[in-house]
Amino acid sequence: MVTAASNEEKKQSTEEPRRRLSCIPSFDALWFCYSPVHQMQQYYRQGVLDNCFEKWSAVFDCLSLKTKRSSEVQEILETREKGKPHIWSFRTPEEAAANWKEIFGHLDEME
Repeated sequence: MVTAASNEEKKQSTEEPRRRLSCIPSFDALWFCYSPVHQMQQYYRQGVLDNCFEKWSAVFDCLSLKTKRSSEVQEILETREKGKPHIWSFRTPEEAAANWKEIFGHLDEME
């Protein structure tokens, strides 16, 4: 006999697993931002100390997401993820060979 509970379990197992939103990484990044190590790195690299504005924004954003319903949060996170450009550009083997020749073709001429 199939129960309503087993139907729910099947439904949940076939759906994409819901990601649990955690603000701990945002707080950790904010904490590290104010560390002397990070501040001296920024001063050495950029010539100014980091005001950690981006880290504060991430914390506030995470906390504001925590006040929303789970379905809204999933929708927002999926929209953000789709909006991010992929770090790799996919090419066919022919495109890859042409690009390789363009960038590194001068090395073949040296031999």
